Amino acid sequence: EMRRGIAELDGEGEVTGGIVILRSGKNAQQTIHAVKARLAELQRSLPQGVELVTTYDRSALIGRAIENLSHKLLEEFVVVALVCLLFLWHLRSSAVAIIALPLGVTSAFLVMRWQGINANIMSLGGIAIAVGAMVDAAVVMIENAHKRIEAWQHAHPGERLAGTAHREVITEAAVEVGPALFFSLLIITLSFVPVFTLEAQEGRLFGPLAYTKTYAMAAAAALSVTLVPVLMVAWIRGRIPDERRNPITRALIAVYRPLLDAVLTRPKTTLALAVLALATTAWPLARLGGEFLPALDEGDLLYMPSALPGLSAQKAAELLQQSDRLIKTVPEVARAFGKAGRADTATDPAPLEMFETTIQLEPQARWRPGMTPEKIVEELDRAVRIPGLANIWVPPIRNRIDMLATGIKSPIGVKVTGGDLAAIDRVALAIEHVAKGVPGVSSALAERLTGGRYLDIDIDRAAAARHGLAIADVQEIVAGAIGGENVAETIEGRARFPINLRYPREWRDTPERLAALPIVTATGQQITLGTVARIGVSDGPPMLKSENARPSGWVYVDVRGRDLASVAEDLRAAVLREVQFEPGMSAAFSGQFEYLERANARLKIVVPATLLIIFVLLYLTFERVDEALLIMATLPFALTGGVWFLYVM
Repeated sequence: EMRRGIAELDGEGEVTGGIVILRSGKNAQQTIHAVKARLAELQRSLPQGVELVTTYDRSALIGRAIENLSHKLLEEFVVVALVCLLFLWHLRSSAVAIIALPLGVTSAFLVMRWQGINANIMSLGGIAIAVGAMVDAAVVMIENAHKRIEAWQHAHPGERLAGTAHREVITEAAVEVGPALFFSLLIITLSFVPVFTLEAQEGRLFGPLAYTKTYAMAAAAALSVTLVPVLMVAWIRGRIPDERRNPITRALIAVYRPLLDAVLTRPKTTLALAVLALATTAWPLARLGGEFLPALDEGDLLYMPSALPGLSAQKAAELLQQSDRLIKTVPEVARAFGKAGRADTATDPAPLEMFETTIQLEPQARWRPGMTPEKIVEELDRAVRIPGLANIWVPPIRNRIDMLATGIKSPIGVKVTGGDLAAIDRVALAIEHVAKGVPGVSSALAERLTGGRYLDIDIDRAAAARHGLAIADVQEIVAGAIGGENVAETIEGRARFPINLRYPREWRDTPERLAALPIVTATGQQITLGTVARIGVSDGPPMLKSENARPSGWVYVDVRGRDLASVAEDLRAAVLREVQFEPGMSAAFSGQFEYLERANARLKIVVPATLLIIFVLLYLTFERVDEALLIMATLPFALTGGVWFLYVM
């Protein structure tokens, strides 16, 4: 059979590679552990000198991510507990607020379990976002109960609050702020409605975060109006310390009161300063740019260059081994497993000129001082400079997500469609040339739609008929002599191997020798293949792709040192300005930029609708339009700090 794939390890030579595919919806960590156990069993049964080597393992990333988020959640719990204790200055009251945290998080985990959401970066991240807001309602309700108890103690000096009177005071405190707190938590929950409306890949990616955050907030809202009042009645007893006795509260009041007096006595100046601060955000907003996802350090890298078409299997093996050997020269690289072409599966239709090297990095403790993932990529890019290969360095998981959704292996892709392959090829090459001049583009490569080499055997019907040969007879001879024919089968133990018979390689490696292949006619006459067929080599497309039922050519653009949105906008402007499209042709941007554009378009509709719903909830809470508008008017001013923080970071 024609060779369609090559595997190589560490620049030392060819190997046999295997891929473990996880079934949809299954637990990756459990599956990986089970696979490792089975591989350990298989290793004992292998012949001497044969070794099983793991070249990519996601379990380390999964373990690091879950461990990191688990520690952060625990730290967050501790910090929230300390803050409650320091500001409430009452141990049992603090316990009421603190106990709402594990109960709310446990409720979220139960719903996650029922819905089939695994613990991953996004799902745990949603809980981490919600933790701070989950105790807000409990703290406010407890603080109001403290105020009510203090007022009762001042009104009844020398008496002890207990029994029915104690329960009535706590109940009044809960009823006074309960509805407002419930609506406030509901509004916080609604703030994630835009995330639920995201579609396609971005929806599947951010969905777990939105779900878990919503579940945690919903549980906190329910607990704030059910369990928290009950715990307040049971635990907030005895003498409640006056907040003025709390040294932290006294210090904060001492700082805040003069500031409050100053802004209230100069309202116009305060408002002018706030508007000025808001106006200053115009400068960073114009320079923020945009990314679909922040950079995620997966701990491994994927090197995915593409060569020009017409590459032989031998040359592909040489280039693959050369690139892997250069990659291994970087000290932080533990292993480099390269693949050219396709694996023996229908899910991997890669051509032979498409390379893919999975790079396992050493643990960060073994890195040279000062090394970062970005510096490693820069050093790898300098080390691997092979003529004819355009370097692309991407995180493995992120790349798989992009390729499954759009087929584009780089952050930005341009899909050129039209009716004529030669015209598509010319436009794609022009876009490649333009892209290389855009700031932030580290590499650009257009797939060649021409450059494939094909052997054409055009049968001369008249000549074949003169020798008593039908078209099928000549085709059968060509198929058997060049492609080979299975004539028997050999059995070795439980394995069966076909015996393929065809002419020796030296008889069929050039068009001239193919033309001299002997043919025996039905009458016993000996002729050559060249007598009944014209044999030659012609150019053609190495691979055909279609987009929306039209032929297409793709341009891969890698981005480094600049945000994705800015590069894409500059590239789009440059393409419109400098590239001439023939009638019937078009270009569409794809890759991560496609997700970003689609998400932005959806959010432009959903965010205003969500703000309108929040305004309605505020009106239902206060039953006054002016107060609801007052709260909504603070939103732009609240965003000032966030915009500047994003710009500085």
